[in-house]
Amino acid sequence: MCPDLATGHPDALLDGTVITAVRTGATSALSARLLARADAAVLAILGTGVQARSHARAICRVRPIREIRVAGRDPARSAALADELGAELGVAAEGAGSYAEALEGAEIACATTADGEPAVQRPWLAPGVHVTSVRAVGRELDDATVAEALVCVESRRAALAPFPAGTVDLVEPLRAGVIGEAHLHSELGELVAGTRPGRTSDEQITLYKSVGVAVQDAAAAALVLRAARERGVGTEVPL
Repeated sequence: MCPDLATGHPDALLDGTVITAVRTGATSALSARLLARADAAVLAILGTGVQARSHARAICRVRPIREIRVAGRDPARSAALADELGAELGVAAEGAGSYAEALEGAEIACATTADGEPAVQRPWLAPGVHVTSVRAVGRELDDATVAEALVCVESRRAALAPFPAGTVDLVEPLRAGVIGEAHLHSELGELVAGTRPGRTSDEQITLYKSVGVAVQDAAAAALVLRAARERGVGTEVPL
């Protein structure tokens, strides 16, 4: 439901699943635009669901991706998604046999896995890679990756909030003393505004950990509603 900001009355009923998927991929792409190397061309997609698709599409809009590697728990699904993305995006794409295989030499890695052991582990990462991670429950990143990366989040407060609001990928290393709160280098907004620096070398590993914040969904819904009105699409329903 999207309310009118002036009156609070319902303005539109939108499919939140689709909007959230696109918004999440777009926010990760923004992090890549701000933190990934400008020439990053090899993309690893970890996972084979909705978020895997939205991330591949979004990342290809901000970096000159020429190769996509897809890895998931089911090799057949990984290969099928690679074929789908390759045809849609016009790049070379292939299914990988494991997360480690997909990550070898990758310059951007998007982790969109649902469960299981951490899909991103430090020994599998190449120097200079930019990593994005969106899993909401459980660990998607190992401690060494978090400790060695330049870490960016949407909101420090949201990222470190108690379960289930925050992210265990950061809260657990914090509680274990692996990192301190100061290790959260920046929020996305600080990078956009230029109040915090981004990448400082081609070899630096950068990490964007997403937890999702409501204001992003609200902004995305408002953009969809504006576009629908401009294009005259949608169905008017009297209330």
